[in-house]
Amino acid sequence: MLILLLYFFAFIVVVQLGYYLGVFSNFAFAKAQKITPKRIPISVIVCAKNEEENVAQFIPLLAEQDYPDFEIILIDDASSDNTLEVFEAFEKQYPNVRLVKVKNNEAFWGNKKYALTLGIKSAKKDYLLFTDADCYPTSKDWITAMSSQFTMHKTIVLGYGGYEKVAKSFLNKMIRFETVITALQYLSWAKSGHPYMGVGRNLAYKKEVFFNVNGFISHIQVRSGDDDLFINEASNSKNTTIAYMADSFTYSKPKTTYKEWLTQKRRHISTAQHYKTIDKIQLATFYSSQLLFFILAILLLAFQFQWIIVLALVVIRYIAAWTVVGFSAGKLKENDLKYWFPFVELFLILSQMNIFIANLFSKPVHWK
Repeated sequence: MLILLLYFFAFIVVVQLGYYLGVFSNFAFAKAQKITPKRIPISVIVCAKNEEENVAQFIPLLAEQDYPDFEIILIDDASSDNTLEVFEAFEKQYPNVRLVKVKNNEAFWGNKKYALTLGIKSAKKDYLLFTDADCYPTSKDWITAMSSQFTMHKTIVLGYGGYEKVAKSFLNKMIRFETVITALQYLSWAKSGHPYMGVGRNLAYKKEVFFNVNGFISHIQVRSGDDDLFINEASNSKNTTIAYMADSFTYSKPKTTYKEWLTQKRRHISTAQHYKTIDKIQLATFYSSQLLFFILAILLLAFQFQWIIVLALVVIRYIAAWTVVGFSAGKLKENDLKYWFPFVELFLILSQMNIFIANLFSKPVHWK
C-alpha cells in the first residue's frame, strides 16, 4: 500500500510541476509589457447597486483619467440608498459621464447582467472597459494601459484586479494570495492560448464581441458570471490577450472578516460549475493535485516510508511552485506575498475545502 502511495505521490508532483512549469511559467517569466498609447474611443462601464460611499470616492478617479477619448457609463441598478443621487451629481459635474437608470424588472430582478446589458447598449464607443463600483485604478493611465493591448485581432483584454494591503493581517495576505493565484491561472492560460475567465474588476472587450455571442443570454439564469462566464464563452486563442503592466491594475477594498470573504468566494466558485467541461477539468485537476500533495506527503512522512525520496519530491515541488509564484507576485506588485507562500498556500487550500463542502449543502446568495 505504501509503495502505491509513493508512486501516486510522485505522479501528483509531476502534475503540479506540469502546471507550474508548463503553464504558469508562461506568465511568471514573461517579458515586461510596454505601453504604446492608442486613441481608441473607450466607454468605461461601472454598474452599482447600493454603493454610494464607494462611487462617491472612486468615480472621480475614473473621470480624471488622462485619455483623449472616453466616456463613463454609470449604471444604477435600482439602488435603495443614495447611489443614484451621487451618480446624478457626477453626470452634471463631468461632461463625459452618462447615467443609465435601471428599474426592477420582474423577469430579471436583481440580475446584474440585465443592468450591464442596458449599459452596454447605451455605450457610444466601440470598445468597452469594465470595473466594479468598489474598485479604483492605480494611475491616471489605466485606460491608456488597458486599451494599448487592443489590436485588430485582439478584441478582449484581461487585466488584474487586486486588493488593498492591510498591515499585520494574515487574512488580508490570504485574500491577496488567492487573488494572485487566480490571476496567475487565468493570465497564464490566456497567454498559452486557452483563455477561460476574466474578472469584472478589470476587463475590456470590443462591443461586437458582446453581440456576437448574444451577450449574457446563454447564462442569464446564473446570477453571477457577467465576467468569467462571458469570457469563458466569448474568448479564444485568437481574440484574447492580457495586460499586466502596473498602470493597468485596479484595486478594491478587501473583506475584513473570514466569514465575509468565505461568502464572497462561495459565490465565485459556484459560478465555475458552468464553465466549459475542459476548463472545469483543468481547474479541478489543479486544486485536487494541491490537496493530494499535502495529504500524501504528510502520510508518507508520518510512516517514514522512503522519506528521503518523499522529502526530495516535496522540495522539488516547492522550489518550482515558490519560484513561479514569486515571479508572478512580483509582476503583480504583490512582492510581500512571496515570503508567506508556504503558510498562506496551506491555509488557502483548507479554506477552499471548506468552501466546496459548504456549497454542496447550500447555494450562495448573488448580486446584492
